Amino acid sequence: MAIDPSTARGNTVLAGLDEPALAPLLPDLHETLLSLGQVLHEPGKPIQVVYFPLVGVVSVLADLGADQVVEIATIGREGMVGISVYLGAVAPTERALVQVPGRALAMSVEDLREHLADADGPLTAQLARSAQAMFTQVARNAACNRVHTVRQRAARWLLMTADRMDSPSFDLTQHFLAQMLAVRRTSVSEVAQSLAEDDCIVYIRGTITITDRPRLQSHACNCYEAIRQATDAAMGAAR
Repeated sequence: MAIDPSTARGNTVLAGLDEPALAPLLPDLHETLLSLGQVLHEPGKPIQVVYFPLVGVVSVLADLGADQVVEIATIGREGMVGISVYLGAVAPTERALVQVPGRALAMSVEDLREHLADADGPLTAQLARSAQAMFTQVARNAACNRVHTVRQRAARWLLMTADRMDSPSFDLTQHFLAQMLAVRRTSVSEVAQSLAEDDCIVYIRGTITITDRPRLQSHACNCYEAIRQATDAAMGAAR
């Protein structure tokens, strides 16, 4: 059974398509769960399925060896996991891993390529905008990781995650957050405790609840607004 259009529009890429452009995609989409720690794509292995997240966060990770893994971007409802297919790559160079569980609409690469046969079509245009937003995020992440403090980066990451969820609460382990910020778990504990003491968040048994969003944003670097505005401008999506 085809996905309902209202469900598909929970993803910004698909929401940007008008009814005639969206309708042909619906029979080729199916809803799937995104489980914590699930690997969606592996580096060097051909992508078989792409994902349009509805809720949740997928991290794009670079494996540097010696147990060093660094996050270079995150993807939520504003994008598509597997953008390298649109760009013409056979296989990704990074791993795509579910960081915060949720749901997505999945489509086979074979079906996606058929829908992209029209080089000037609306889906092609939407994915081009999504790729541009991704490039901005990757570039900003590189600069942010070099210049800004762990506290600023953690606040930014939590805000970006909250933007992709239907709730101010979401599950996130210290291990994953430390991996995303490329710091020790002790540093994550200290930052989480300081944000909790400032009444920005509550962190209990792996669940984070943002209790004061404006206060949390005051701790984030300006990269949060820069990435959000660039994404909104590219996708035409108002939060």
